[in-house]
Amino acid sequence: MSEQSIQERAQRFLAALRHCQILGMSVQAADGKGLTLRLPYAAHIVGNPDTGVIHGGAITTLMDTTCGISTVCVLPEFEICPTLDLRIDYMHPAEPGKDVFGFAECYRVTPNVIFTRGYAYQDDPEQPIAHVVGAFMRMGKAVQGGAALKKSVQQGGAA
Repeated sequence: MSEQSIQERAQRFLAALRHCQILGMSVQAADGKGLTLRLPYAAHIVGNPDTGVIHGGAITTLMDTTCGISTVCVLPEFEICPTLDLRIDYMHPAEPGKDVFGFAECYRVTPNVIFTRGYAYQDDPEQPIAHVVGAFMRMGKAVQGGAALKKSVQQGGAA
């Protein structure tokens, strides 16, 4: 699969997730090596108004989404892959006023589970805000109840 088609699939997947639309997330890069999403700094995601630091829940959402969508970078066809397990280790708070980026890669794909890892950062990926590892269940191509999301992602619309 070409890098352009991987990026297009990642963008369609992200566009189908309403909470990601509300947070303003966007795809920065997607290829066979992994996915990078951007979470723009905004007042409605600040956890501490005195410091302006982004709430940890917004970072968790960014990283769960980044890991989950990174599955499109390695699967030949779209599959629904819900989160089985997600662990985030926070290194330090995000700097107020700056966007946060999330990178994730799939490092192992089995018939039933996809294993991912990544990190959140601002200016320098070598100075991560958080590290993440996640496991995602492979539900297969034909999933009852996930048909609307699957159809939306494949056709490029929002669910």
